[in-house]
Amino acid sequence: MDFLLALVLGSSLYLRVAAEFDGRWPRQIVSSIGLCRYETHHGLRCHLCKESESVVLAVGYHGMLKHRFPVIVRDSMVATIHFLKSLNTYGADPAWVMVCGDSVGGGVATIVGQNLVDSSDLPKIRAQVLIYAVLQALDFQPPSYQQNKDIPLLRQNLAFCRWCGYLDISPSWKSTVLKRAHLPAKVWEKYRKWLGSENIPEKFKKRGYMPHEPLNESAYLETSVILDLTNSPLLPDDEVVSQLRKAGIVSCEYDVLQDHLLLYKKRLEDLGVPVNWHHMEDGVHGMLVTLDLGCLYLPCSMRILNAAVHFIKEL
Repeated sequence: MDFLLALVLGSSLYLRVAAEFDGRWPRQIVSSIGLCRYETHHGLRCHLCKESESVVLAVGYHGMLKHRFPVIVRDSMVATIHFLKSLNTYGADPAWVMVCGDSVGGGVATIVGQNLVDSSDLPKIRAQVLIYAVLQALDFQPPSYQQNKDIPLLRQNLAFCRWCGYLDISPSWKSTVLKRAHLPAKVWEKYRKWLGSENIPEKFKKRGYMPHEPLNESAYLETSVILDLTNSPLLPDDEVVSQLRKAGIVSCEYDVLQDHLLLYKKRLEDLGVPVNWHHMEDGVHGMLVTLDLGCLYLPCSMRILNAAVHFIKEL
């Protein structure tokens, strides 16, 4: 038996069984999954646990299809804090705790890391591993959204549908949101330094950009929840982001969320936070799920996972 599986707060804990074990694991990873079912990432977590020689806590938060904001972040914070307070139970080293996630789970991992930077009574998060993560909920028209809006597995329509469901926003505002008329000009100007397309390298910009339409006040009243930093971990103040320690980031060429990662990478680097970045030129959003799909397996998914493992082992 390669792994011992235990349940912690509805989450799964993966421990690699080793022939020689001195009672303390070298690394610990708190992992959050994305839009897919919890079970689809079992093989991924097993591989991550085994190859990186880590304890992996897979947070089993309530799914966003049935539960609304802010339940995902709340569940993940509860599970993470419990784990951090119980490290000795699992022979875990408090100096080597990381947060990791893909898609929505990557955004949650980012938020958890940011929320814990000032927690003096808990072990510090050593690094964050973010794989095609959701990092902002304001703008549905950055270059990568325009270029990849019809690329599976995450089309623009699906991303918008999930956004509406989780934040309890009416889908009827779609045309307004896509025209960027759901937020006042002063909000766009405030966050332009972090969200503006000028922050994205030219090689990732292949098409023009839609201009902002005049503000729709009714849409703003209903969608203003997106300004909560729990929904947009790309936007906290420099005082928070600068305290993060290291980041491993994986972006994919054919992904509406590509620019989320590029913008967050720039923010971290501008603040002096070390970043290890891998860009998969043949990658699409959500392809990690194919690791357990047999003949539907996509080779790039293993390269993504190996990039994450390499980052973890080189820390």
